[in-house]
Amino acid sequence: MALVEVRNVNKSFQRDTQIIAVFENLTLDFPERSFTAVMGPSGSGKSTLLNLVAGLDRPTSGTVTVAGAAVSTMTPTALAAWRARHIGFVFQSYNLLPVLTAFQNVELPLLLTRLSKKERDERVRIALGVVALEDRFEHYPRQLSGGQEQRVAIARAIVSDPTLILLDEPTGQLDRRSAEEVLSLLQRLNDEFHKTIIMVTHDAHAAEKAKQVLHLEKGVLAA
Repeated sequence: MALVEVRNVNKSFQRDTQIIAVFENLTLDFPERSFTAVMGPSGSGKSTLLNLVAGLDRPTSGTVTVAGAAVSTMTPTALAAWRARHIGFVFQSYNLLPVLTAFQNVELPLLLTRLSKKERDERVRIALGVVALEDRFEHYPRQLSGGQEQRVAIARAIVSDPTLILLDEPTGQLDRRSAEEVLSLLQRLNDEFHKTIIMVTHDAHAAEKAKQVLHLEKGVLAA
């Protein structure tokens, strides 16, 4: 069963007087419980695809459906509530707040929910346990390695138990060992916790860890 359905999506941007087409009639599915790597050169539309699936951007035409919800037609208010429940997004630059501890950074998405303080604490502890950072609760981002920062970012993405995890170049700034740890964690989230994962990457080694690899070339799926 397809968790994510992209149907006849066109996406273009206007730069000055020029119209730049990113996708033309793009159609693809991401099955439930799949782990997909999306590869392609810069400018091929990889990050745009993630943003469309997350509802951070809208297609010029066509539809994006995630878990039966028509993401591409929701109102901004409905979209924000839906995204908080269903999407865990991991950015290349971690996007951790330097003034908050690892625990507080992971707790952030839960502050938008109706969970009690006790329930939030329990979820954060579980999420940091899954990424093997039980001993780093009180550490600030500056006190963590790059790999640990990325694992905190992943814990923040999974703390609300999202339907879908999206990652934009999750190993792009990591050394080989840290990258291996993050990729092993993603495999575990997919295998043990049955999370559906879409990962944009330039790294062929990282893509090997996925169960399916898609190649985008100038907005078109390559064979």
